[in-house]
Amino acid sequence: MMPRVPRLAVLVPRQLIIALGLLAVWEVGCRLAKVNPLLLPPPSAVFISFGQLLQAGDLLPYVWTTFALLGGGMLAGLVLSLILTTLAIISRPARELLLTLTAMLNPLPAIALLPLALLWFGLGWKSLLFVLLHSIVWSMSLNLYTGFAAVPETLIRVGRNLGLAGWRLVMGIYFPAALPYFVAGIKLAWAYSWRTIIAAELVFGATGGHGGLGWFIYKQRYAMETAAVFVGLVLIILIGLVVDAGFREVERRTIRRWGMSL
Repeated sequence: MMPRVPRLAVLVPRQLIIALGLLAVWEVGCRLAKVNPLLLPPPSAVFISFGQLLQAGDLLPYVWTTFALLGGGMLAGLVLSLILTTLAIISRPARELLLTLTAMLNPLPAIALLPLALLWFGLGWKSLLFVLLHSIVWSMSLNLYTGFAAVPETLIRVGRNLGLAGWRLVMGIYFPAALPYFVAGIKLAWAYSWRTIIAAELVFGATGGHGGLGWFIYKQRYAMETAAVFVGLVLIILIGLVVDAGFREVERRTIRRWGMSL
């Protein structure tokens, strides 16, 4: 019997072939139509610009700035979400408060809070962190609370019979049982926060003279370096694909392997 090939291993080559085909069409189309490179550079020009930026060391600092702020925001948002949902499970007033806040604030785009962030915190990393937390906390809290609410009553009673209560009950029973919702919440929070930080940096991303990928794109657009703008866009896409593949691998090794798929 032939060994079963993982679905991801089959899907990736297909996606790669499609991506290479699109790049070829893009390259040929730009050359045949003689498109102005200031409007739409061919992929070859984008690759050359990418190599030049890497060699000059002008690209990685922007990536590091974005990831440093994003990592701090994700960590703070996840901790705050866990605290809010734990309190919501333990206390009825806290539950009503969390459900009200998520209903009000989760539909509110984080980018809409940029003017307030500027007024309250000024131009810098504090404003970016504020909009990041907004994009993470409410979506994460809603997913995690849904997972907590779906925990079977039998498991909860078993935990209480073992003497678990409060935080110990949450971490010993609720959290393991709600792991699929937790992972799904992290994926959703990552997607929201990734888009939010790039959009925020496009507006006021320079912090202490340094900025992230969004600020890099804005600067290159201002300098009319269209190929470098596409470098930033392609890098954002590639990072998103790598992180998404990482989430899939985590799900495969935990949730699916343990039979906990939603």
